[in-house]
Amino acid sequence: MTGRPKDDRGIALVVTLLAVALITVLVVEFSYGVYVGTESLSTWRDSQRVSRVAASGVTIAAKMTIDTLKTQGYSYPGVVEIPLSASFAGIEETMLIRIEDEGSKFNLNALVPPNENIREHDQQSPYRCFRRLLRVLGLDEKIADRIVDWIDSDAEARLTDSERGARNSALVSVDEVLLIPGISKSEHDALRPFVTVYGKRENISVNINGALKPVLRCLSEQVSDELAQRVIDFRKNNPFREKSDLAKVAGFERDVGIPSGAIAVKGEYVSVRSVASANGVKRIVEAVLRVDGGRVEYWKEY
Repeated sequence: MTGRPKDDRGIALVVTLLAVALITVLVVEFSYGVYVGTESLSTWRDSQRVSRVAASGVTIAAKMTIDTLKTQGYSYPGVVEIPLSASFAGIEETMLIRIEDEGSKFNLNALVPPNENIREHDQQSPYRCFRRLLRVLGLDEKIADRIVDWIDSDAEARLTDSERGARNSALVSVDEVLLIPGISKSEHDALRPFVTVYGKRENISVNINGALKPVLRCLSEQVSDELAQRVIDFRKNNPFREKSDLAKVAGFERDVGIPSGAIAVKGEYVSVRSVASANGVKRIVEAVLRVDGGRVEYWKEY
């Protein structure tokens, strides 16, 4: 009789400790859930705000580019970077807008014109110009054949596997090059700064006010590294306002074998990369705009 109350008290103590432990776990779990929920909500809020800021960078770039090019017949330079910063509700927001002239690059889609007459043996054809670009960059010239097979409408393979999975139509973005059999990511990355998929397909057209040296050199076998550098040095102080202005550069007063119509002084498309960050959250918007009217041709956000 005297031992039972002690047993009851021991059991009650164990039950009480278990109850306290269970309540503690529930409180901790609830507190953690509230914390995670609050952090997620805060991150989502910051993400939405930063996304809008990044998108506004594209709007700023579009307006600035269109307003500028409406009043002049040439576009210079090839790349413009605009850093911006502001403070909102105690949070520092930063944005970097990069505007790049797509017309200063080699248009991959020009490799296969609408009539699909590639003119492989013509030194002034886009095909031969692109092979020169690959050579200047130290890349395999067979990349040209792989891209041609990806774009052209026939099923005849130039290389063993070059028709595998081919789109058989024009490229819609430079990223699509990664899908082409036989072209590695490192080759794509090396090529990317110098190529575009926007512009006329009938022939190449390069804005010499922004073209990088390898693109200038690809226009003709006679355009050496030295001649290309002269173009770059000349435009720093005297942007090319007319195509004929190229003749003012030493070495270009004579015919150097550049294809007819390949020279331009104004681009038709610009790419914009807007990077915004705030409170540890970053968003990037990439877009391609048509200069005439500002129509969005491409949009990517991540």
